Amino acid sequence: MNCKERLRLLDEYLAGTMSAGTSAEMEAHLTECPTCRSVFADIRQTIALCQTDETYELPVAFHDRLHRALRRKWVETHLPDAPPQPSE
Repeated sequence: MNCKERLRLLDEYLAGTMSAGTSAEMEAHLTECPTCRSVFADIRQTIALCQTDETYELPVAFHDRLHRALRRKWVETHLPDAPPQPSE
């Protein structure tokens, strides 16, 4: 099994729904492969952050760009005949 195939199975590994044999193979691969290990660590960190009740303030400029982009996308999706939204 190559890295791409293993990365597709990470959700099963994280959820603990993978068979014991396949789980052991995944653990061995994560020990040997720095790329997959890094992806796995990033996903675990993301999950941990999402499970906390903490909120994080976005930088104002990023917040504004994000909301403009979301608004444009919403208009494109829900109001296809509306005039184009201004870009940044």
